[in-house]
Amino acid sequence: MSENKNENNEFNLKIEEMANAGLQFGHHVSKTYPKMSPYISGVKNTIHLIDLEKSVREFSKTLYFLKKLVREGKIILVVGTKIQMKDLVRQFAEELGFPYINERWLGGTITNFPIIKKRIEYFRDLENKREKGELEKYTKKERAKFDKEIKDLEIKFGGIKNMESVPDAIFVLDVKKDELAVREARKKRIPVIGIVDTNINPELVDYLIPANDDAISSVKYILEKIKEAIKKE
Repeated sequence: MSENKNENNEFNLKIEEMANAGLQFGHHVSKTYPKMSPYISGVKNTIHLIDLEKSVREFSKTLYFLKKLVREGKIILVVGTKIQMKDLVRQFAEELGFPYINERWLGGTITNFPIIKKRIEYFRDLENKREKGELEKYTKKERAKFDKEIKDLEIKFGGIKNMESVPDAIFVLDVKKDELAVREARKKRIPVIGIVDTNINPELVDYLIPANDDAISSVKYILEKIKEAIKKE
């Protein structure tokens, strides 16, 4: 891909900006997943470097797919449970109106959604009762217990409390850390979109973004480009 072509792609993905954000830095060569080799351009200080021209190509495909999903009104579930990424995930998802999980993935969120949905409905009902003052009839001790329960449910289900059905796709920020989410989606044949670092099997993901999934600057760049693309819809 020529530099000129890169500078003028539809989504304005510039290799220089990607490099400045650190998207090219993978993991130590000993941790590289063999099937990631087509996306690697070299080595620097025993760290594999991701080929950013290929990142532009794959990221563009992913952005086209995301735009299509949004245009069709599909549900995209954002998953990112790394401690340092939790706020980024919440802000990104809330800005776009996407459901999200930024705490521990609850097994069965996709594969056993009817059970999860019952817990969400209970959580919403409890919240509504508190807002309407319907919990005031209970003792102070009982109300404190309800408050704690609501707080715990908010942590578990707050990001998906308005998700009425199984998502049409999931977007995973760290495929290795949230592999359970990926496997549940694949089991239900739900497309997986993911940031894929050099230590990850790219075959777990349907639409990949080859990039550093550890650096906040790298993830921020990716999320900003997704927001830009979707807001143009």
